[in-house]
Formats: sequence, C-alpha cells, structure tokens
Amino acid sequence: MCDVLGIPKSTFYHTSKKTAEPDPIINDVIEIFKSSRRNYGTRKIKYELKDRGIIASRRRIGRIMKENGLVSNYAVAQYKVYKQPVNDDSFPNEVNQQFDGRNHLEVIVSDLTYVRVGGKWNYVCLIIDLHNREIIGYSAGANKTALLVYQAFARIKYRLDLITIFHTDRGSEFKNNAIDGVMETFNIRRSLSKKGCPYDNAVAESTFKVFKTEFANQQVFPSLDYLKLMLSDYVNWYNNVRIHSSLSYLTPVAYRKSAHKKVV
Repeated sequence: MCDVLGIPKSTFYHTSKKTAEPDPIINDVIEIFKSSRRNYGTRKIKYELKDRGIIASRRRIGRIMKENGLVSNYAVAQYKVYKQPVNDDSFPNEVNQQFDGRNHLEVIVSDLTYVRVGGKWNYVCLIIDLHNREIIGYSAGANKTALLVYQAFARIKYRLDLITIFHTDRGSEFKNNAIDGVMETFNIRRSLSKKGCPYDNAVAESTFKVFKTEFANQQVFPSLDYLKLMLSDYVNWYNNVRIHSSLSYLTPVAYRKSAHKKVV
C-alpha cells in the first residue's frame, strides 16, 4: 500500500507509532524492574511476567525499558586486586569445579571483597551454599582477617555439623586457629582452590560480581554500622526475592524448599 500511495515506509511506521495505544504491560514491566532494585534485565522480567500470566518477548520488554529509561545496574565494574599471602596447606581441591547438583549444605564456599566505607576500604565476607546459591553466612568489618570469616560462620542458622565441605581460595584470611577449630569441632572437611585459579571458586566469584553490581556499587556507606545494616537487608532480598537463572528462575529459598519437597 505504501508503494501504491507513494508513501515511504518510515512515514507509516512513525505515524502508527504515534497513534498506537500504550502497551498494556508497561506498568507491570516498570513495577517488576523497580522491585528488583533496578537489577533485572529483559530475561528475568520475562519470567516474572510469565508468573503473572503475561507472555511477552524480550524484544518487546526491551523496547518498553528503553522508552521508559529503565537501565539495569549491570555494567562491568572493575576493582584493583591486591596481592596477599596465601594458604600453603596441602588440602586437596575436593570440589574440583563440580558446583552443580550438590545437596543442601554438602558444600559451602566463601570469599571476601572490598567495599568503600567513609572513604576507606572495609571488607565483606559471604558464605554460600552450592545447593541453591543461598547466602547462609555474612559479615562486614574494617579488616580483612580470619575473624571476619569466623563472624560469617557465627551467622549461619543451620547446624554446622551438617556441613560436609568448606571450600575457599588460598587467601590467608581463611586460615587461623579459630577457623581450624570450627572445622575440627564440626567435622567439616577443607577444600582449597589451586593457587592462582579463580575458576576453582567460580560460584563465589560470580556471587561477588552480582554483589558488587547490585549492592556495593549502588550505595554510599558513611559508616561500618550502616554497611552492616544494609548488608543484612540485601542478603534477605537476595535469598528471598531475587530470582536466579541458574535455579530455574526461582529464589534460593524457594529452590531449597522445592528440592526438599521432592525428596520428601
């Protein structure tokens, strides 16, 4: 018809776009995006819409996001990695990059990262259950020491004797008498990554990438107490609200409960 009428196709599309009714799912997309703390992209929004009985393509969702200025927090965030002493113990790598299909508390992994607080570096330790990527222990402090790891263990709400393996990289903060005592008391086996191989602790690495993008890089922390308060809030949101693509788009807690029902 454009050829017959001698009208450029671009004119037709421009006119039809102006006269078209607003997309009926705009409010749903905006609501889901904001409830995700501005973290979800088209893929996760698509699954959340599906839970509401709305079928929409990622292209359609992307168009709505662009038209409404909805830009995800996700961008490449770099930070300087500082050299530190390593743990030279001869513990084997029992996990051997086999991260999936683990039972609840069969393997927990941990790492630490830097967070700017009041113009100085402070540190956060997270402990993650490989079964459902749930953050089961966490702590924040001014110093990157084994005490921070011990405090993260103290927050774990499960019986520690149910944990089989504790896997980390070879950072010196994962070795001291207190942590060794926890391992011995609760019969937890140690597993260490090979020196200089971040892939051996990939789940912890990827969790911290999410943590930096969604949390640490999005806020200003004037004090350590404020960091601790907001960290607790984030961990609760991460475990109970945030859906994970690796968990069939369930939250860690929902995935754990679903897996438990299957076993029962």
